[in-house]
Amino acid sequence: MIYLDYAATTPIDDEALDVFSQASRKFFGNANSLHDVGSEAARLLDMSRQQLAEMLNIKKEGIIFTSGGSESNMLAIDTFITSKPTWQNHLIVSRTEHASIANFVAKLEHEGFEVTYLRHLEDGRVDIEHLQECLSEKTCLVIVQHVNSEIGVIQPIEQISKIVRRHHAFLHVDCVQSFAKLPLGNLSALCDGLSVSSHKIYGPKGTGAVIFPAIHPLKVPVPNITHEFGFRPGTVDVPSIASFVTAAKKLGDSMEDERKRISMLRMQLIKRLMERKVDFQIIDAKEQQLPHILALTFAGLQGQYVMLELNQKGFAVSTGSACQIGKQNPSKTMIAIGKSEDEAHQFVRFSFGKNTTADDIHKLADCLEGIASIR
Repeated sequence: MIYLDYAATTPIDDEALDVFSQASRKFFGNANSLHDVGSEAARLLDMSRQQLAEMLNIKKEGIIFTSGGSESNMLAIDTFITSKPTWQNHLIVSRTEHASIANFVAKLEHEGFEVTYLRHLEDGRVDIEHLQECLSEKTCLVIVQHVNSEIGVIQPIEQISKIVRRHHAFLHVDCVQSFAKLPLGNLSALCDGLSVSSHKIYGPKGTGAVIFPAIHPLKVPVPNITHEFGFRPGTVDVPSIASFVTAAKKLGDSMEDERKRISMLRMQLIKRLMERKVDFQIIDAKEQQLPHILALTFAGLQGQYVMLELNQKGFAVSTGSACQIGKQNPSKTMIAIGKSEDEAHQFVRFSFGKNTTADDIHKLADCLEGIASIR
């Protein structure tokens, strides 16, 4: 199977797996225990926190380890609404957020919060003018993802941050798709919260972090919690965290070279499909685009049909976010950027990673030419 679904999850890196195995044997203690076994685990946890903080250019106290991106998103939202007075009950959210955010915000809306959903431009970026119109003194929180998981558009966070800062609202940015693929050191200074996940960057599943660059003024959602500076309950999974940070540092160190390599693979696939006169459309934002994610539609073909045909031929691709699969609804990102339901159902996502080769791309182009020719 040629795996081209790295935006959904990644295989664990060998070095990260080795760190997990060793840490599980040597640092199994509870990091909150006062004996030497616990202290050893606490030292490894502190070192991991410091290393991750250095990658993001923040103080280590701003790193709260979680079970992954979804929990990080929900914990961030809960923290921010807890840290504002109750009369500031207005949230502004982009229409293309991950299910963990969309579902939690829907719950808050049902409980009485006022929610505004931002419009998007045709290329996937949020409508900045609409954001400016929506902000008010009641606005508590603005939520805009950094990179969309379905089409890979990069949102203009610097521009958004300047607008949100003027209104003294919090800004939370889901960085699950961009972490260790784009530099986030400067971005962390623009946001009040960032979420990252281990399994998207060749680390173990079940681990991630929410980042609070300025954590001290924030109020914890649930009082009297003793772990993770009072923000998250439960015994900390030190071996997984050490493995996660190992994978993050390794991918971060090769970030620029890997982005250039994957950009070349992306262009090769597009060029080969054009040379073979395959009828397809690229859904992207040109310069504001993460190359690792390529969204295509094929005229007259359902995305699910293309995905299943490719699966039979030995390729793993997707028709959107793995958290939405099974609901049979059209891609919400495609709908948000103005596509019809028919166009949205034609959507196929190819996402590339460190094991993707030029030979994989050539074989994929051959298969797509054959699938497109039978409609």
